[in-house]
Amino acid sequence: MSINALLDEFKIKAASPKKQLAEYKAQGKKVIGVLPYYAPEELVYAAGMVPMGIWGSNTKSISRAKEYCATFYCTIAQLALEMLLDGTMDGLDGIITPTICDTLRPMSQNFRVSMGEKMAVIFLAHPQNRFEDFGLQFCIDQYTHVKKELEKVAGKEMTDEAIQDAIKVYNKARAARRTFVKLANEHCDVITPVKRSAVLKAFYFMEKPEYIEKLNELNEELSKLPACDWKGTKVVTSGIICDNPKLLEIFEENSIAIAADDVAHESRSFRTDAPEDEKDPMMALAKQFANIDYDVLLYDQASSKNRRGEFVADMVKESGAQGLVLFMQQFCDPEEMEYPYLKKALEEKNIPHIKLGIDQQMRDFGQAQTAIQAFADVLEMSK
Repeated sequence: MSINALLDEFKIKAASPKKQLAEYKAQGKKVIGVLPYYAPEELVYAAGMVPMGIWGSNTKSISRAKEYCATFYCTIAQLALEMLLDGTMDGLDGIITPTICDTLRPMSQNFRVSMGEKMAVIFLAHPQNRFEDFGLQFCIDQYTHVKKELEKVAGKEMTDEAIQDAIKVYNKARAARRTFVKLANEHCDVITPVKRSAVLKAFYFMEKPEYIEKLNELNEELSKLPACDWKGTKVVTSGIICDNPKLLEIFEENSIAIAADDVAHESRSFRTDAPEDEKDPMMALAKQFANIDYDVLLYDQASSKNRRGEFVADMVKESGAQGLVLFMQQFCDPEEMEYPYLKKALEEKNIPHIKLGIDQQMRDFGQAQTAIQAFADVLEMSK
């Protein structure tokens, strides 16, 4: 299959989660919604069900969700609830609701109240002291709770062998995506910001063996191409999510390519594999979570050293980018509180950056367009 045909397929999958859900249900499959983030999707896969990521929507308006939560909650969480309330994701057999931030914690109860009779609502609390033995055990206990609830939905027990197989599948998916983002940097004339986003977003809606097969095929075709002589500029992106095609088109209009990313919805989600040599697969999943590093939502024992800021700054340098674009999710306290430290690290290494306030209901891109155009000029002069 040609590169363009593969990219078109990923684009279709990324744009139509409702259609994908309907197809899975027509095939008699059970589907579990997975809210952001760090939920152990491997357990859904091991139970013989389809995990489907729920990160809000770029096309919906918030209406019914306002009955359950304050308007200043982040739109990712509000729109996830909206899609359940308005019937968009009606076919789900259950949802996993992590509580990794102060918004998701109370929102999990809103999901329980609003959806409790329609589907299984599985609560998941991660430990912040995740490195110590007690933290690993707490994580295992939480994952075991998720496992038991998923078994009720699936109507069968989950074997250790099935979980180990799922870990291998997900590690392959992570490896394929890591390869893709590197190739996207080398071939940014072919993999535009919009196409790059679609390929990574499709993971959340496709069955994993199919996704791995298609992405490996795309990676193989890209690796055959000569590295492009990019005449524009390159940036690293950071934030929780930036999957809005209209916003990403502004990058393309200004000849800005994405060299790498520090986006939770994208590369942060596949940096860390689960160990495959761990005898207990639940411990392997707990260690995978414990080993995740450089994330604004996770406790950093060496936080006084501004490790995350330095990590992001080094990413810009190592990727060959000229600057960083920070997509600041509106009403996200952790991201806003971290910004001064990130800004300091970037300035210390003379890395230009801009901060764009966004949310999943963004419709007017005039200010963003002006800011990105001006930033493109600054980067061009710094080359």
